[in-house]
Amino acid sequence: MNFTVAIVGRPNVGKSTLFNRLVGKKLALVDDTPGVTRDRRPGDAKLVDLRFTIVDTAGLEQSGPETLQGRMWLQTEAAIDEADITLFVVDAKYGLTPADETLGEMLRRRGKPVVLVANKSEAKGSDGGYYDAFTLGLGEPVAISAEHGQGMIDLRDAIVAAIGEDRAFPPEVDEAETNVDVRDEAALAGAEDDEDFEPEYDETKPLRVAIIGRPNAGKSTLINRFLGEDRLLTGPEAGITRDSISVEWEWRGRTIKMFDTAGMRKKARVQEKLEKLSVADSLRSIRFAESVVIVFDATIPFEKQDLQLADLVIREGRAAILAFNKWDLVEDPQAVLADLREKTERLLPQARGIRAVPISGQTGYGLDKLMQSIIDTDKVWNRRISTARLNRWLDGVQTQHPPPAVSGRRLKLKYMTQVKARPPGFMISCTRPDAVPESYIRYLINGLRNDFDMPGVPIRIHLRASENPFENKKKRR
Repeated sequence: MNFTVAIVGRPNVGKSTLFNRLVGKKLALVDDTPGVTRDRRPGDAKLVDLRFTIVDTAGLEQSGPETLQGRMWLQTEAAIDEADITLFVVDAKYGLTPADETLGEMLRRRGKPVVLVANKSEAKGSDGGYYDAFTLGLGEPVAISAEHGQGMIDLRDAIVAAIGEDRAFPPEVDEAETNVDVRDEAALAGAEDDEDFEPEYDETKPLRVAIIGRPNAGKSTLINRFLGEDRLLTGPEAGITRDSISVEWEWRGRTIKMFDTAGMRKKARVQEKLEKLSVADSLRSIRFAESVVIVFDATIPFEKQDLQLADLVIREGRAAILAFNKWDLVEDPQAVLADLREKTERLLPQARGIRAVPISGQTGYGLDKLMQSIIDTDKVWNRRISTARLNRWLDGVQTQHPPPAVSGRRLKLKYMTQVKARPPGFMISCTRPDAVPESYIRYLINGLRNDFDMPGVPIRIHLRASENPFENKKKRR
C-alpha cells in the first residue's frame, strides 16, 4: 500500500462503519454501544482509484492512563503517530462535543495532514453539525454517510489533496522488469500424477496463525511479546479484546500473520449481543487461519472450555498447538509439566501427539520453542505422501492386523491415495465401506500418525466402494 490512514474520533461517530465501507468487508464490529472498538485494526482500503492501508481506532474518552479507556487512547495516539494522514470523524447529526474539540486541538498540534469528515450527513437536521465542524479549524469538512456510502467521491478527493498526487498515485513498477519466480503449472501437474511425487514444504510462504483461549488467558500479552511492542491493548480486566486483530511480523525471515481474538466463554454465559459478535469474529479467525494456538492458563489448565476450544479447532481441521501460558507463576515446573503432558494425551485423544509448550507472555519464556512448534505442526498439516508409499503401507498394516470379517465375509482394503492436505485426507477403495468398523479406521489413523510421523493434526480417512484405478491397466498388459 502507498500510504497509511488512521480513522479517529470520539465514540459512536461511525468510525468502524466507515472502516468497513473502505475495506469492502464487515471486518470491524459495529454496534450502537459506544466504545466497541478498543484495539487498532488495520485493513486494505479501496476508495475509487485509491489504494491505502486504513487503521480503525478506539474513540477518545477523557480518562487517566492507568484506566482501560486511557490505555485505549494511548493505542489511538500510536496509530496517529504511525499514519501518514488522519481522518477525523465527527457526528453531523448530533453536532460537536468537548471531546471533539480536545481531539481537534491535539491533531492541530501534531501538524500532520488531517481530513475532517462529517459523518451521518444524510440525517435530517445534520446541516447544523456540519457547519459547526468548521469551528475546529481543520478546514472544510467532507459530508458523508458511511452507512449508505454517500460522499465517497468527495472523501477520495480530500484524501488526494491532503496526501499529494505523487504519494497517492506512485509510478507503477514494470512487471517485466521484476524478478518473479513463475512455476511451470504443467510440469507440476505432471509431477502430481507420479505415484512417487511428494512436494517439499514451502519455507517462504506466509503463515496465518490465530491465538485463541478463554478470557484473560494472556493472548494479547503473548502477541505483544512476539512483536516487541505494546501493539495490542492489555490489562488485568477480562474480555478486553473484542475484535479479531491481525498483526504481521517476521520470525527467522518468514512472514507471520497473527490474529488476536476475543476470549471465548461457555456458550451459556454469552448473553450480550456485543460478546456474541466478538465470539463469532473469533470463530471466523479460526476458519481463516492455518495454525491455531490455544492458550491455556497454566495455573488453572484444562477447564471444560479449554477442551471444548481444542476440540473445535480439531473439528475445523486446523493445525492446533497448545500453549501453557503464565509459566512464570508455576511453583514446581517439572512436576506440573509432566502432569500437563499426561492430561494432554488422556483428554485430547483425537489429536494424539499434539504439541504442548510451556510459555510466559509476560517474560518471553518459551516463545521461540512455541514458534518452532507452530512451524513443525504446519509442515505436518501440509504434508503429502506418495500413493506408492501409502499402498505399500496399506498392504503391511493389513498383513499385521487384517480387517475383521463382517457377517462371515472378510473385508478387503484394495487401494489408498491422499486426496488432500491441510489437513491430510486419504481415500481408501474397499469392499463394503459401510461395514468397516470405526475401531479399524482409528487403527489406520494411529498407524498413519506413527509410521509417517504425523503427530497432532487431524487426519481424515474416507472409504468408498470402487475398483483399483490401475487394475484394468494391468489386465491389458
